Amino acid sequence: MIHPKLLGRLLHINWVLVSHGLDELILATHLFRPVRFVALLSPNFWIRKQHEPRGVRIRRTLEDLGPIFVKFGQMLSTRRDLLPEDIADELAKLQDRVPPFPGSEARAIIERSLEQPVSELFAQFDETPLASASIAQVHVAELHSGEDVVVKVLRPAVEKRIESDVALLYELARLAQRFWADAKRLRPVEVVAEFEKTIINELDLVREGANAAELRRNFEHSEVLYIPKIYWDLTRREVVVMERIYGIPIGDMKRLRKEGVDLKLLAHRGVEIFFTQVLRDNFFHADMHPGNIFVSPKDSSYIAVDFGIVGSLTVADQHYLAYNLLAFFNRDYRRVAELHVESEWVPKETRVDELEGAIRTVCEPIFEKPISEISYGQLLLRLFQAARRFNAEVQPQLVLFQKTLLNIEGLGRELYPQLDLWETAKPFLENWFKEQIGPKATMKKVRKQLPQWIDQIPDLPLLAHQVMKDAVNGQLEVQWRSKELEELRNQMQHNHRRSITAITGSAFIISAAVLLGLDGYSPVMLGDAPLLTWVLGGLGLCFLVSAVSFE
Repeated sequence: MIHPKLLGRLLHINWVLVSHGLDELILATHLFRPVRFVALLSPNFWIRKQHEPRGVRIRRTLEDLGPIFVKFGQMLSTRRDLLPEDIADELAKLQDRVPPFPGSEARAIIERSLEQPVSELFAQFDETPLASASIAQVHVAELHSGEDVVVKVLRPAVEKRIESDVALLYELARLAQRFWADAKRLRPVEVVAEFEKTIINELDLVREGANAAELRRNFEHSEVLYIPKIYWDLTRREVVVMERIYGIPIGDMKRLRKEGVDLKLLAHRGVEIFFTQVLRDNFFHADMHPGNIFVSPKDSSYIAVDFGIVGSLTVADQHYLAYNLLAFFNRDYRRVAELHVESEWVPKETRVDELEGAIRTVCEPIFEKPISEISYGQLLLRLFQAARRFNAEVQPQLVLFQKTLLNIEGLGRELYPQLDLWETAKPFLENWFKEQIGPKATMKKVRKQLPQWIDQIPDLPLLAHQVMKDAVNGQLEVQWRSKELEELRNQMQHNHRRSITAITGSAFIISAAVLLGLDGYSPVMLGDAPLLTWVLGGLGLCFLVSAVSFE
């Protein structure tokens, strides 16, 4: 049973659709087909403003419905290959032209949050918003030190509206889970939970400032991306103050061409930035619609703003994703199918050869097209359709990655229609594999973990005594009955073997160091060190490398 408040919100959504002349969408649904005649009773049926195009009506509907719906429209606006041109043009206006709230309210929020009058905080403050979005709006200001800044202020009462809409999404997801055959595979409740976590994080502007600071560190000396500075003494949950940047909005194609910006280079750099964030840093800007991206005409570099939504992946998902993408680029459909089974993105009993055939059927016709006609968005849609017969489950943790990749491709195609996403991304994937696998990666792990292993050596006698004591008292008798417990036992055994190997290697190296430090002890020399020192050191290094390889 839907809560009365949620039912009221659902009715409000339908009323907004009707008031903007979109009642045909409601009456076209399966639920309302038997009662389509009620359209005759709708005042809008008789007084509808026929002069308003459908794109305008859809945009205004999303604006009236609130932040969550505006976010949905922003995401759609970057996919012109999936939308009619008139609707895409109107939805693009949602990126930074959402109706603002009064500047006097923004001033009041700033003074309440920072506990000082605006005149004391800033030398100048413009109450007319520079830009207005679904969650917050931005005002121009100048610090008393003379620095130009922007002040981002959270919309009044936005949290209550979002909480209401998220609660409604949960109810709809639970209904879908009960009555929709595909719900188990698509996992609607988990997807809504992931979306809730993302949008709630956007409501904390301190978190946004922290995200910006992390991205700024990651690209501190970069020539392709600039992140503005955060002024922490002027930042609170409802207010964030950051350096004002000057650039050309990436959607202003006429101005970009007029300024002589290299659009092909810009498109390739967009892909480079995204995969660098995902693979090198595992921390990526996940709201890269055109309203948040500017271009410096001097060097064709990107300038990013609005860091409320960021994404990261688990190490396991990062590896599976990288291997999947590289296999796609190489058209190794067998490996793609195997990875889907190994990662349990499809049930374990799935036949690899059948999944391989389905993936090949989807991909080959697309890859044979000219570069300008290949759309990653269309490929994803086709793959989702093919995966249905294998009960592939949606991975909520990958939704942000997929959304951002679609945005990047949409932006890139706007800049340079011949953009080859595959060829641009492939070198970054290959370099990532070189850094993750091989001798250099192994030695890097040794250096990172060696101090921890050495720190654990003094605790071993006490730990061994505790284990023997527990064994004598019968406290180690555990029944391993579930898959989770079996995996835990295997992991414990794995860690034990790795620790013993690492400790043995450390002992050899320490022994070598002790021998090297003994005065006059040099019965057999190799270079300037005793031969035994070289032997012990070599054995120690072999054991440490072996310990790392257990991972």
